[in-house]
Amino acid sequence: MLPTSLRPLAPYFRKYRRGYMVGTICVLINNGVWILFPLVLRRAVDDLRSGVTYHKLLVYAGMLLAVAAVKGIFQYLTRWIVIGISREIEFDLRNDLFAHLERLSHSFYQRTRTGDIMARATNDLNAVRMLLGPAIMYSANTIVFTAGALIFMISLSPRLTLYTFLPLPIASVLIQYFGRQIHERFERIQAQFSEISARAQENFSGARIVRAYAQEEAEIAGFEKSNQEYIRRSLKLVRLMGMLWPTLETMLGFAIMLVLWIGSRQVLEGRISVGGFVAFNTYMVQLTWPVIALGWVINIFQRGTASLLRISDIMKQQPEITDADARPDPGEIRGEIEFRNLKFSYQDKPVLRNLNLRIPAGSSLAIVGPTGSGKTTLVNLIPRIYDAAPGTVLIDGRPIREYSLEFLRRHIGFVPQETFLFSETIRENIAFGVENAGDAAIKGAAEAANIASDIESFPEKYQTMVGERGITLSGGQKQRTAIARALIRNPRVLILDDALSSVDTQTEDKILNHLREVMQGRTTIFISHRVSTVRNADRIAVLHGGEIVELGTHEELLARDGYYTDLYNKQLLEEELAEV
Repeated sequence: MLPTSLRPLAPYFRKYRRGYMVGTICVLINNGVWILFPLVLRRAVDDLRSGVTYHKLLVYAGMLLAVAAVKGIFQYLTRWIVIGISREIEFDLRNDLFAHLERLSHSFYQRTRTGDIMARATNDLNAVRMLLGPAIMYSANTIVFTAGALIFMISLSPRLTLYTFLPLPIASVLIQYFGRQIHERFERIQAQFSEISARAQENFSGARIVRAYAQEEAEIAGFEKSNQEYIRRSLKLVRLMGMLWPTLETMLGFAIMLVLWIGSRQVLEGRISVGGFVAFNTYMVQLTWPVIALGWVINIFQRGTASLLRISDIMKQQPEITDADARPDPGEIRGEIEFRNLKFSYQDKPVLRNLNLRIPAGSSLAIVGPTGSGKTTLVNLIPRIYDAAPGTVLIDGRPIREYSLEFLRRHIGFVPQETFLFSETIRENIAFGVENAGDAAIKGAAEAANIASDIESFPEKYQTMVGERGITLSGGQKQRTAIARALIRNPRVLILDDALSSVDTQTEDKILNHLREVMQGRTTIFISHRVSTVRNADRIAVLHGGEIVELGTHEELLARDGYYTDLYNKQLLEEELAEV
């Protein structure tokens, strides 16, 4: 039966139970043989007192060497097996944690800082590995050897054994106290480490902003303050650990002093042989390391359980968007999208209100509107980045919840408002999500996104590393690379969320012309603040306050003299002023 604090590890213990069983056998043999060492000494001392011969020395020396050799072999096997299993479980746990993080919904990452997740996936995971390896190994060695040694010590002298373990009740109380304090202090240390990791990650990602606002010194000072708090909390734990080990060693030393004082008198009185007294003291010396290891194990165990709790907090998080209502997927989708009486809120804050809209398969729809009108939220509901109420979003007349997430998203090419590129080559960024993408397909997608000529001008061409978040590319190049990544999927539905905001109007025209060819017969939805981007769409929807206030073609909306007309006239005026 596992302790409550270790129950999250039960599946991993079951998976490697055979390895732990073999490790247990090695622990038993290792400590069983080592327990015999003082008994060989007792026999040797008592026998040699009656006369020293060359034969006796060889025999007893050989016996001691044999014991040491067998112990060494099984000690190596114990370490190899148990520490090896801890590495295997660390490997499995890291993979499971990463896979779980990949399945969590977008909302989880909105409320959880990246640095905190990274701290749990690195520092906390390492603490759990120490719990599964060294802590288990040394605990088993301590328990087995102490239990075995106790039996032989009682057989040698019950009275001396009583004095040896006299401090045990006090040690037990101290261990409980120190263990609880270590657990609490390590939790606070790990929380502060997450704070440091998050602060560092944000500064590295936002390095340009920090420099642009000349906040280098302020951020350095802030980081130093967080680091000082981390040191302060760590030193509090170090001081506690500095008290634990000396306390245990002092108790052991007190017990040894009693045994030497009382045991020597028993030898003089003839109640115990010299060999027996030597063997008893050898057991005492052998118990020194298990007692010291006990303090170390307490430290590791409390650190590990605190870290396991932090990892379990993530593993308990459940995806808010699942395939629970999915039915068998059709072979393909046509791309007709419909919103029926759609309402959507963020934490009780209404964003979309009674929205009704049908986008025929193969048509193009442009969405315009002021900031905060719900444009991005609306398109995020189609690939289920956020989940709308059941039956309010449909594709081909079927509620999107009835499609599996994998099937739904495989048929949608989505370019979000915030362009993200991986720290890989341009080729790998374009081919992301498409297995075995050929050079021709990658180049075709690049040409359609009007990024091919830029790529060809780079020294490494498609093998050019883009750096973290595409830092080596311009804003327009990143957006066009992201568009190519969406197009190579050959999607039935293409969604561009303000994906042309960083390109000039001339490049924009080229991309839109390519898109009209590539997306012929497919559904295209794009959000933009530019009239030049949306004017050739089959229909244009004007979103305001979470509602569609205007819907029609470019000419129809201009004739209504509403919001769209104001936007058009404003941009015409801006272009005229720019030409002056």
